[in-house]
Amino acid sequence: MTGVVKPPILTLEEFLKQPETKPASEFIDGRVEQKPMPQGKHSRLQLRFCDQINEIAEAAQIAMAFPELRCTFGGRSIVPDATVFYWERIPFDANGEVANAFETYPDWTIEILSPDQTTTKVIRNILHCLKHGSQLGWLIDPDERVILVFRPEQLPTELVGDDVLPVLPALTLALTVNDVFAWLKGRQRL
Repeated sequence: MTGVVKPPILTLEEFLKQPETKPASEFIDGRVEQKPMPQGKHSRLQLRFCDQINEIAEAAQIAMAFPELRCTFGGRSIVPDATVFYWERIPFDANGEVANAFETYPDWTIEILSPDQTTTKVIRNILHCLKHGSQLGWLIDPDERVILVFRPEQLPTELVGDDVLPVLPALTLALTVNDVFAWLKGRQRL
């Protein structure tokens, strides 16, 4: 009788010494899991979200949004689709440039569900962020046109249509679910 062979369990330190993969791999509960390759809708939502946040928050040094940023904390190394860090929590190096390693939780984590992802895995990463200090998490489902909002110590909230989405308190950004999904439409040619 042959048993199922499980992949070897690495330590977080061993994982971080490995070369980066494309698409990114994450370290979760001692296992390496590669994220699916982002597709069109996913990439568009990710880009527009980061652009919107950075347009209102970066110049004023309130916060900064990052796409596909590796965050290592709480025994995991994850790569959310987008993260937002308050300015004072962004690690800068000796040259005043954004550091390469972010060994902390994001203030806001955003995951965009891809067709090849399980909802449970994505939610587990959002919950991990909230457990370790994140203030807000969004799970964007492009197929269902729903955004689930996660906050510490609260049940998730399902938002659709003209529902206004919560953002970090210091940000002056008013977005509805419809606004977010309108980012998927191409501009009309004249």
